[in-house]
Amino acid sequence: MKRNGLVVLELPSSFTQFFYDVRFPLTKPQFTPPKRFRFRPAIPGDAAKLAALHTAVADHLTSLYGKGPWSSHTSEKGVSYALRHSKVFVAVEGAAIVATLQLATKKPWAIDASYFTKCERPLYLLAMAVAPVRQHQGIGSKCLEEAERIARAWPADAIRLDAHDANAGGGPFYQRCGYAERGRVSYRNTPLIYYELLLTKPVSK
Repeated sequence: MKRNGLVVLELPSSFTQFFYDVRFPLTKPQFTPPKRFRFRPAIPGDAAKLAALHTAVADHLTSLYGKGPWSSHTSEKGVSYALRHSKVFVAVEGAAIVATLQLATKKPWAIDASYFTKCERPLYLLAMAVAPVRQHQGIGSKCLEEAERIARAWPADAIRLDAHDANAGGGPFYQRCGYAERGRVSYRNTPLIYYELLLTKPVSK
């Protein structure tokens, strides 16, 4: 077709629409938000999934920071022992377990109680883990909120924990969530940092 003496090539509308759809999308891609997760007590039938979750987290940390004390794999037997001797909770998203935490009244070997605020009913937070693909999405903070809620209902006076004194440790994360550093020690040649969250007024000396 000629217009004003120029040859104009007219393209079918379907081609023009294809060009704009591919190069300049008229609508943004739809984002599917993650499913809502909930907490529940772990059951013996969760042992295999929990062992796999802890092992995946260990491998992820090893890939980021190299081999260290955080590299140990977890067995179903180890999870079953924890289920018998403490309270284990899981965050579930549909049928998947995306995070877990453990609360115990018995002091772990690596904890030296003299570093912590004197109280009658401390709880120890152990083996908290978030699936690598769900990290940095707020689930860890929700786990700590749930741990605090459970501890207050227990009732407990404080939550105590230790973290690796290394880049692979979660120390800065616990501090951002309100936990206070209580000391730095070495247990079996593994540097650790103690953290504590007080839930009641400390006992007078």
